[in-house]
Amino acid sequence: MDQLTRVQPDGRTDSARAFLPPEAPLAIPPQALRGNEARDVRAAAGSGEAPRPARSRRVPLRRALVVGATLVLTAFAAFQMYKVFSVGGLTILEGVVLALFVLLFVWILFSTVSAFIGFVLELAGPGRDLGIDIAAPPPSIATQNALLLPTYNEDPRRVMARLQAIYESVTETGQGARFDFFVLSDSTDPDVWVAEEAAYLDLLARTGSDRIFYRHRVENIGRKAGNIAEWISRFGGRYAHMIVLDADSLMTGDAVLRLVGALERHPDAALVQTVPVIINATTVFARIQQFASRLYGPLIARGIGWWHGSESNYWGHNAAIRIAAFSSHAGLPVLPGRKPFGGHILSHDFVEAALMRRAGWGIHLVPDLPGSYEETPPSLADHAARDRRWCQGNLQHLGVLPAHGLHWVSRLHMVTGIASYVTAPLWVVMLLVGVLISLEAHFIRPDYFPAGFSLFPNWPVQDPVRAAWLFGATMGVLVLPKLMAYVTLLIRRAKRRGFGGAAAALASVIVEIVISGLLAPVLMLSQSRAVIDVLLGRDSGWSVQRRDADRAPWRDLVRRFGPHTVAGILLAAAAYAVSVPLLLWMLPVILGLVLAIPLAAFTADERIGRAMRRLRLLLAPEEREPPKVLGRANELQGEWGAQGEEDGLSRLSRNPPLRAAHRAMIAPGRPRSRGEIDVPLATAKAKLDTCETLRDAITFLSPKEKIAVLADAPAFDRVLALASETKPRDAG
Repeated sequence: MDQLTRVQPDGRTDSARAFLPPEAPLAIPPQALRGNEARDVRAAAGSGEAPRPARSRRVPLRRALVVGATLVLTAFAAFQMYKVFSVGGLTILEGVVLALFVLLFVWILFSTVSAFIGFVLELAGPGRDLGIDIAAPPPSIATQNALLLPTYNEDPRRVMARLQAIYESVTETGQGARFDFFVLSDSTDPDVWVAEEAAYLDLLARTGSDRIFYRHRVENIGRKAGNIAEWISRFGGRYAHMIVLDADSLMTGDAVLRLVGALERHPDAALVQTVPVIINATTVFARIQQFASRLYGPLIARGIGWWHGSESNYWGHNAAIRIAAFSSHAGLPVLPGRKPFGGHILSHDFVEAALMRRAGWGIHLVPDLPGSYEETPPSLADHAARDRRWCQGNLQHLGVLPAHGLHWVSRLHMVTGIASYVTAPLWVVMLLVGVLISLEAHFIRPDYFPAGFSLFPNWPVQDPVRAAWLFGATMGVLVLPKLMAYVTLLIRRAKRRGFGGAAAALASVIVEIVISGLLAPVLMLSQSRAVIDVLLGRDSGWSVQRRDADRAPWRDLVRRFGPHTVAGILLAAAAYAVSVPLLLWMLPVILGLVLAIPLAAFTADERIGRAMRRLRLLLAPEEREPPKVLGRANELQGEWGAQGEEDGLSRLSRNPPLRAAHRAMIAPGRPRSRGEIDVPLATAKAKLDTCETLRDAITFLSPKEKIAVLADAPAFDRVLALASETKPRDAG
């Protein structure tokens, strides 16, 4: 890059190319969850001072249908379970099982009812939510917009390859001038930070664009939500809408235009959320997620979109947002108390959507819009690590649920998010209580004769046939969405071909059901442990998400999943102590737990995943016919190659253009109060006074101290000066 620019405080630049545009500040105040301020927002939404989202008059009827069907079917199942347990009155343990059964059955049935509605809608043909017609040409855009790609210690070359693919796709629409692109780095690894800047300069050289910008944030206040909020506070005033991505996101230019076009046509809409398709899955675990989300996901998405209406939800990425609505009403407060329940809100997306809806704005889901993609963790261990963070974020919503003025559907979104984790320990409790009932019946002699006078003994009344039917019905509720999705595949030739044909798709459904069934008890215990950790006050931190498959050593798998195996063995012993039939009845759960370690290794193996692909198992349409943007992103990633391990300071010392670019991009530090000390920077400067060479600085400075040096122009200059100094060391 031959022209390097630093933005001046007044917005002027000293050359034609800028790493950041002139600032256009926009306030994003934190919103009140309770009190008069919160009530005022809701009151304004109902008084006409704020936009009221247009929606079909049928939406209340749709919701009544979904909720009513769920409650009626749950009541019927609960009555049948009561009949199974009726022995002249429920015991305490049987009452516990009955209560847990009702709670868990209503949870899975609610999803199945939505999937059934989605099945009917799929048979009727594609929808046109918010007037988006994918068969029509993309709309002409009149506003200025920004695509935001937040990143946190990710592989910079992979991030830039995806961004270049998105940039080229948007440019090909002929409306690229309506969009600016921002890489918003929160990376805390100094080597990754320098590598990001190097990859960014490569991206500028490849594209020749003056609309791609990069910003690194040294203090990661508020994590991703704080990253977006900081961008809005500096640049939000320049743009009407923002498309928020994740580091693994990919979108077509066509999808971007249609999202922005929908916001322009509907001034009452604040957010339009797509349903991202999982891509680039190589391991068995990732391929299962990719296949399931691609085949089953559209049914559930269309079903919930049908009854959500303008009270839909936000999933944190691959969505278009009206900046005015977001900045005015989606600023997140800091929850009172200590972590993990207090502090910055982790699962920010649900809350941001709820706050904008509280102010009167519409939140919409467009499940039929193609061109939105993401990746998934490659292994069970990586999924569990991400799930732990999500668990804490969702349980944190317990502090948001009582907020004043939220729409009841927004509260329902949070309840379902909480339930998605709380149900795991409930399944464990129900399983254990069921075993206790069996042990009690086997080892404790029943008392057939009451203490008082009675003509007849109290013979136990059992109904094994009813119990078997009820078990079959429960399994049917779980499997029905998968079968309905397969039916939609059979009646559409293009879809059938995309999944490898009817026979291959059926085999894939069976493989997915078997492996997912074995994984289910493992995930159940992992999620139960996550819930317990949160309740005990253990913070999840902010771990880096692994994207690449890498076979974990067996000792790591034993350490992580050994407790699952022990639990499976104990459960098997308890079941066998009662009877062999009970052991066989519980075999699916026991097998999954006992085989947790080899199952984790098997599903994380890329070689087996590739073999399945060759056999057309767990195939997805994007694998048979990759969309252009996906093919281009993977091609660019191959050209860029893998990210090498190189010390950032050393790299800067050897690369003058990169060094000059970094120097130009150093932002002024935040003002500090009197007496406040930047401890890492002060420590780094003290260490630099003792260093004689750059190698000394690289060796002695910690990662936090290197970050502080890279963010401070005088300290950075002192480090670089060491590269050219040749001070003689003391003899001896």
